Amino acid sequence: MEFEPGHLYHVFNRGNNSQKIFFTPANYLYFLNKIKTNILPHADILAWCLMPTHFHLMIHVKEPELVTIFKSPAQYSTAFNLTEQVTKKVTSSGHQLSNNIGNLLSSYTKAIQKQENRTGSLFQHRTKAPCLTRMNGISKAWFDSAYGAIMNVSIPEKEYPQVCFNYIHGNPVKDRLVKLPEEWEYSSARDYAGLRNGKLINKNRVKEFGLKYF
Repeated sequence: MEFEPGHLYHVFNRGNNSQKIFFTPANYLYFLNKIKTNILPHADILAWCLMPTHFHLMIHVKEPELVTIFKSPAQYSTAFNLTEQVTKKVTSSGHQLSNNIGNLLSSYTKAIQKQENRTGSLFQHRTKAPCLTRMNGISKAWFDSAYGAIMNVSIPEKEYPQVCFNYIHGNPVKDRLVKLPEEWEYSSARDYAGLRNGKLINKNRVKEFGLKYF
């Protein structure tokens, strides 16, 4: 996963072989606490939804990040005339959010393995995090087709964030778990519908990008 500051990303993964990843209400809450610890220090969360077999997060990276633009601190130092000590700190921090997401899934997997007395992978091997505000390498004709949504938008850089925002909240309805998005307890839809005052999402950041809840 690669992250740059100021951009929106759709982070998602599902259970290996589409298996369940949440077995009890406590599992959902435990995962949310892991999100607070591992993601909030580096990114704002605009939308989230935990489903029985997968999860979705829409995040805005807020910590200065540098991932693959430069191969080494020395290259970054030369380009911006900074000391190597400074550039080592900048380049290493560029991987922190990605590492934290990996740590989140790894520690959660260990907890579920112990709870369910099982072994093996819980999640698919690669967590995906397409950028919603930079469309390099993403077809304008589709969005998140692996999860069943086929979209056709004319201006993807402007429209994909809203498409993703709606898609994340509409997931429980699509899977016929509820009739309305806000009826699903494990989603930020309840916060946007005024049914809960959750602390996980950043509504100011949502306003900044002009996103609207249905």
